[in-house]
Formats: sequence, C-alpha cells, structure tokens
Amino acid sequence: MPSSAQAARRSARAAGYVFPEHLREQAQALPAHPGVYTFHGREGGLPLYIGKSINLRTRVMDHLRTAEEAAMLRQSERISHLPMAGDLGAQLLEASMVKTQKPLYNRLLRRLPRQFSLRLYRGEVSVMHSAEVDLTSAPMLYGIYSSERAAREALRRLADDNRLCYSLLGLERLPQGRPCFRSMLRQCAGACCGKETLAEHQQRLADALALLEIVEWPYAGPVAIEESGAAMRQFHVVEGWIYHGSAKTLAAARRLRRDDAVFDRDAYRILRKGLSDGEWAVHPL
Repeated sequence: MPSSAQAARRSARAAGYVFPEHLREQAQALPAHPGVYTFHGREGGLPLYIGKSINLRTRVMDHLRTAEEAAMLRQSERISHLPMAGDLGAQLLEASMVKTQKPLYNRLLRRLPRQFSLRLYRGEVSVMHSAEVDLTSAPMLYGIYSSERAAREALRRLADDNRLCYSLLGLERLPQGRPCFRSMLRQCAGACCGKETLAEHQQRLADALALLEIVEWPYAGPVAIEESGAAMRQFHVVEGWIYHGSAKTLAAARRLRRDDAVFDRDAYRILRKGLSDGEWAVHPL
C-alpha cells in the first residue's frame, strides 16, 4: 500500500485537474493500432512524455483521464504518433526514443545508464563495466546492472540464496583457512574452512550464475525480425542485441543505415525471450 507521503504527493499532482479538452480531438483521431505516441509541450514542442501501446487511441485517452498526470497534460499542446506493426516494434522504438529524446516525464527508460555485469574467469568473480568488454559476445558474463554497487548486491543475494562463501567471492576479507561468520550460522557451506571443496563451491557458483548469463548474439550478423499486424508489416533491424530501426520491406531493411550504438539492456530484455522462443520470423541481412 502507498505511504501517506506518497498519497500526499499523488494528491498534490492531481490538484486542479481539468479534462484537457484541447487534446481530446487529437486523441480521438489516433488509430486503434500499435505504435508509439508523444505528448509535446507548449514550449518549442519538446517531448514531455513518450509511450507505446497496442491501441494508441485507447491508451492516450487513458492519459487524458488520469488526474495524477494533470501537470503533464496542462503543459501538452500536441500529440504525435508513429504507427508500428505490433508490440515488439513499439517496445523497441519507445525504448530508443526515450533515451534519445529524454522526455521530462519518462522515468524508467529515460537514461541509458552505465552498465555493469558480473564476470566469472578462472574461478574468480569480478564486476566489469560495459566499456571494458563487448556485452554482445563475451562469454561468462552474468546480469546487467546500472552500477557496480548493484552488481555486488546481486552477487551478495546469489551467495545468500545458495550458501556460497562471501570471502571466496571477494565480498569480504578473511584470513586463509579461517571459517567465516556465515559458516558458523550455516549460511555458508564451508568452502572457506574445508567443509566443502573449492571445486564443489565453484560448481555451485557456476550453476547459480547460469540463470543470469548474458546470451551471446545467436546470429552471424545483422538480422531483420519480421512482425505483421492488422494494419502493416515491418522488419526490425537488429545486430548484437542492438536495435537500429524498422522498415516496411525486407529490401528497405537491408538498406537501413546501422549507426554506431551501444548495448541497451532494455532492448536486450525485449528481444531475448522472443528470439529464444522462436516467436518471430528472422531474416539474415
């Protein structure tokens, strides 16, 4: 349940809400199909909020009826949209546009943060920055985190869940051969003091990390992912888990310029499940 402070902030945001009649006609004119929409501000038409939906008209009308968004609605002058074939393209385009345009009222997708992963190499776990390693192909990388601290906290949770030793994972210092405090509480299986072999500890660590492993890009190069909807068909160009844009034909997808881009954990998460499940037709480029 929301706290009293959260409720107060929500109430303050909703204060003075009046249905934005100046946006009604634009919202009702939107298609009932998938796509990405943008609320533009009165000051220079800058983007205030970017979102996606499988039904643009219904989703935008929901915004207009949301009292908690009164401030954003009062500042909005225009609503634009980009139609997409389906939810996949809408998700990819939304994530890309939010990071590029940085709209004021988007929170979750707005920043492309520094990205870190856990790396297992020769039995040792370390935290790697995305600038230090190619996340699209490097093996033995696990998880994608926004900070080194978040990566270490994830490793700590992994140790707690699997009775792994903090000292052997580099989470705390301990004199060699001395049991750690967690082993005395039976929260560590005892690899630090000989109750478990290092090989056994290493295997349990590898098994636990496997659930977080970053999957290597499964194709030799760029591909076009075909998506068909009621109103259109599109080909989404992706290489190394990086989304480069969409085209209406396969020939146009082959001509689409693939600019330098960085690994985006949002695009990775959007694409990984569908590709592993064989959800879409994939055309090598």
